[in-house]
Amino acid sequence: MTPKRSSKRAKPKAELEADRQQQQNQNELFPVVGIGASAGGLEAFMQLLSHLPIDTGMAFVMIQHMLPAQESMLSVILGRSTQMQVHEVTDGMAIAPNQVYVIPPNVSMTIDRGVLNLTPRGKGRGMFMSVDTFLLSLAEERGNKAIGVILSGGDGDGAQGLKAIKAAGGITFAQSQGSAQVSSMPNTAVATGQVDFILTPEKIAQKIAEIGRHPYIADRLSIISADSEDAIESKDALATIYSLLRAATGVDFTHYKQTTLKRRMHRRMVLYKLERIEDYAQYLQNNPAEVTALYGDVLIHVTSFFRDPETFEALNSKVFPEIVKDKSPQTPIRIWIAGCSTGEEAYSIAICLLEFLADRATNLPIQIYATDISESAIAIARSGFYTSGQVADVSPERLHRFFVQVEGGYQIGKPVRELCVFAKQNLISDPPFSGMDLITCRNVLIYLGAPLQKKLLPIFHYGLKPAGFLLLGTSETVGDFSELFTLFDKKNKVYAKKLLSNWLSIDLSPSNYPVTAINPPPLLAESWNEREMEKEADRIVWNKYAPVGVVININSEILQFRGQTSAYLEPAPGRASLNLLKMAKKGLRVELRTAIQQAKKQQLPIECTGVQITEGDRQRQVRINVIPFQAGSVAKDYFLVLFQDEPLIPAIAEASGDGNVNSEPKNGESQEIARLQQELKTTKEHLESIVQEHQAANQDLRAANEEILSS
Repeated sequence: MTPKRSSKRAKPKAELEADRQQQQNQNELFPVVGIGASAGGLEAFMQLLSHLPIDTGMAFVMIQHMLPAQESMLSVILGRSTQMQVHEVTDGMAIAPNQVYVIPPNVSMTIDRGVLNLTPRGKGRGMFMSVDTFLLSLAEERGNKAIGVILSGGDGDGAQGLKAIKAAGGITFAQSQGSAQVSSMPNTAVATGQVDFILTPEKIAQKIAEIGRHPYIADRLSIISADSEDAIESKDALATIYSLLRAATGVDFTHYKQTTLKRRMHRRMVLYKLERIEDYAQYLQNNPAEVTALYGDVLIHVTSFFRDPETFEALNSKVFPEIVKDKSPQTPIRIWIAGCSTGEEAYSIAICLLEFLADRATNLPIQIYATDISESAIAIARSGFYTSGQVADVSPERLHRFFVQVEGGYQIGKPVRELCVFAKQNLISDPPFSGMDLITCRNVLIYLGAPLQKKLLPIFHYGLKPAGFLLLGTSETVGDFSELFTLFDKKNKVYAKKLLSNWLSIDLSPSNYPVTAINPPPLLAESWNEREMEKEADRIVWNKYAPVGVVININSEILQFRGQTSAYLEPAPGRASLNLLKMAKKGLRVELRTAIQQAKKQQLPIECTGVQITEGDRQRQVRINVIPFQAGSVAKDYFLVLFQDEPLIPAIAEASGDGNVNSEPKNGESQEIARLQQELKTTKEHLESIVQEHQAANQDLRAANEEILSS
């Protein structure tokens, strides 16, 4: 049968190509800048817009905190500061480049496929975070073409949104403290460590215009042929970058998702106006601090309390009942949160489990091990402190029951904190936990390449009990390891462990790549250079008219004696020791400890006067100077401690036989009062330093205890 011919004229190839190109241009994503502010934000908005070029190719969306019933004139006011067209947003409004959009009052705004969507502001729980709401949707919708800016404001709104934008590869800004009328919002954003630039509104505008011309934002990064000479150079540069990261951090990123890593690198290149990966590799070699910054970018943490609420409902209704089915008070519930980030996931599961057990009046021991490769994330998790914005999605009931309100935010309650053990762990190279009822590893596999996933999933199988469960992220699966796990809850990505007939071989060996230091210093660099140290100490002593003293290290161990110190120091009874605080004569120790502590903390010379030593019936007054210094190029702290006698306080003369006083008692009394006041002040400072040391020691002990428990 002869096919029917279309009555329409077939388009020529050139026209088809033109149509295709037009459709591609329509679909091309242009950068969108989300700008949030609250109190004092109007002036900052106007300053920023007045310094922005009108042809950046970006759309600008302003989110201002307003009272629900307030009639907004913001679009009219901002229209006077720029030649760009300013719109008050209506539901379903499509955005376009080189235009400004302003949120109306009493609504929540998000962006989806270039369209701004408005929903009425509800009377929901917690603080209304309109800036975070928009920036989170912007990060998801625009990725590396999302730019977040936090200006003047009086709360913590926007901090979480900036973290999401940076995780997506975008660029983040915050207004500098000196230029903001109210600095809480920008300061909270800066405290997350996820802000790239802290500038005035004027300089933010200039930097945004500059960034808009960079290939990373403008989508002009060249696509290089795999067999071209440039591609070979690019591969060499990437190998160099991976080597630098591995040497500095001990983590091998060779088999991580390359697209994610390159996006992070390109994001860093924007900050330094670099367009070639080879130039960035050279920059890293010359700037070791940037290696650490890149590592922090790669390990950026985006998480929240009770993320994906349906998942926690599934744990409560399906997983926990199976786990506790055959439990007794002698068999604890064991859970491992792999890739716990800053702790919200671990605490959320702990809270959910406590609620589940309370409903059943069951008293079972709980052991939750939470690990992450990032030391900074683990430190935040251990502290258990979160801002109001970070707990915005936690219900008031849970806040009241499981959190303690403190200055600036909320602290995890002791019953929840004591269930969780946090430790640093590299999932690929460090030994795993075992005998677990539940392992959660959400949104970690998506960053790992196939070789690492193939290594990690058998480790999880090994770590589970025969009836254990594995919880993955909503975008993750077990892939080719269906023989190890069976799907328990498809919607929420919960898997149950399968029993194998033969022994499973797992790879617990560390990376095959050796960790080497970049330009390792010579071995002698760790020990002090005695000649340089002596020279530096001599210079200080000469300036102080050569009193006697000692040179000590950070641990108060004596390294050198300067002159005859027997009037102030003596060997302590018992085991021989060169610790200055043990050798100091009675009367010097308290003031000496306080002065050394202050010198360590302030890195400034500290002087104590009127320190009294009693030797039998004789009293002496001593001046102590503690002077911090470094010897040569060795980055170690040393302290020169100098002792010098002061003139004696005139004793109060006794009355003579005729009843007259031989000296001035008032003068003697005033000097004695001054001495006692100085002694009281010194004692207070000493007690404060002891309290600080005690608090620091408690934190160190907690961290060490958790590391031991996890080991």
